[in-house]
Amino acid sequence: MADQSLFEELKEVLSDFKSFLDDNVPTIKPAIQAIASLVPQVTELLDELAGLLDKLKTEIQNLDVGAIPGLGEVAEFTGKIPALLEAAKKLLPNESSSIGAIGDISDVVSGLPSVDAVKQELLDLIDAVKAHLVSLKP
Repeated sequence: MADQSLFEELKEVLSDFKSFLDDNVPTIKPAIQAIASLVPQVTELLDELAGLLDKLKTEIQNLDVGAIPGLGEVAEFTGKIPALLEAAKKLLPNESSSIGAIGDISDVVSGLPSVDAVKQELLDLIDAVKAHLVSLKP
C-alpha cells in the first residue's frame, strides 16, 4: 500500500494552505483587493476555489466506508496496482492516460480505510480555508 493515503495527503495540503492563510491573510487581503481593481477575475478565482472546496466537502461527507465488508482486502489489492502500472507503463507507452486514470482510481480506493480517521479533520480544514477565502474577497 502507498506510504501515505490520498486522504492523509489531502489533509497535509489543506493544513499547509490553512497555515499559510492564517499567517498571511492580513498581508495579502489588501493586495488582492488592489489586484481585483486591475484584474476583476481575481474575485472569480476566489469564488471558484470556494466552490471547489464545497464540492470536496460534500464528497468527503458522503464517504461512509464503515459498513463495507472486505474493504481492507480491497485496499490491499488496489495498493498493489501501482507497481503493476509502473511495469506496464514501460511496455505500453501509448497507454499513459489509461494507466494514469487507473492509478488515480486505485489511489482513492487504497485510501478509503483511512478516511474515517481523518474525515472530521478534513472537513474542519476545508471550512477554515473557505472562511479565509471569503474574507479575502473585496
